[in-house]
Amino acid sequence: MTADVLPALTAGARTAAHPGDTACAHHDSVLADRHDGTVVRHGDTVAKAHAPGTDPVELSRRLETAAHPALTGTLLTPLRPKPVDLHGRLVTFWPYGTPVDPETPEAAPWEAAATLLARLHRTPAPDGLPAMRGPAKAARAIARLRAAGPHPAAAPVLRAWAALPAWARAEAPMPAVGTLCHGDLHLGQLVRHPAPVGPWLLIDVDDLGVGVPTWDLARPAAWYACGLLPPDEWTRFLTAYQRAGGPAVPADGDPWPALDVAARALTVQTAALAIAKSVGEDRPLDEVQQAVIDACDRMGFVPPELAHDPTA
Repeated sequence: MTADVLPALTAGARTAAHPGDTACAHHDSVLADRHDGTVVRHGDTVAKAHAPGTDPVELSRRLETAAHPALTGTLLTPLRPKPVDLHGRLVTFWPYGTPVDPETPEAAPWEAAATLLARLHRTPAPDGLPAMRGPAKAARAIARLRAAGPHPAAAPVLRAWAALPAWARAEAPMPAVGTLCHGDLHLGQLVRHPAPVGPWLLIDVDDLGVGVPTWDLARPAAWYACGLLPPDEWTRFLTAYQRAGGPAVPADGDPWPALDVAARALTVQTAALAIAKSVGEDRPLDEVQQAVIDACDRMGFVPPELAHDPTA
């Protein structure tokens, strides 16, 4: 983030928390500072500067969706209905929620995540909502991999990418499922609000939109397929989603014909980002990253015409 935006973002969080009065005892903290967004907390208020080039109309529609009464108790409600421009960056304001504790994986709220997803997927998508950005995010990961330069692990990842259908590579429209989707579901997208013991809610509307709901189950499915998520945790997640009436997979029977394309796409996305980051930081791949790349190597020779499609 540019040096002038971070202080302004912090000041914006203070103003949102205390309109007309910036004198308070709360400390400011930077919760995240990445290329795709910077998040600052002041007391019970959070300000997020979205990625450069974010479309203001699309972000406004996503904010309106998060604020809709039909999604109360599913998505965290923004404090303001519209983004504001701050030094050329779009900024949104949110109540603070307690995130999932990464130090206690045994307490990960898989059932809550799955139930919230099912509830989101069952909610009719409002008119004018843009497409879910999951495939576009995967395509950006591949672009980062290619921009990072040659790497010995890149070939199987690119083969696996080429084996995906065009919609999963953001090279064609998604199948006309039209489900309201989160677009980037992982445990970092849940918070308890009110903090620290309120109900779990989904956060981050950057990728929210209409699309194929299996994408929202794809990251845990990919982790399970790569051996990174224990079978019992995957079963907890999948079973909770099915019990809550989630439409992405059948209520019983084999879920993988529905999940296959999206799970492979998320595996490729994860592997591409792992390689790009290892090149950028001039460090070797670790065991977890190598496991994801190995999975790409195993699946990279599946012809697109043989791949399962969630609309088949």
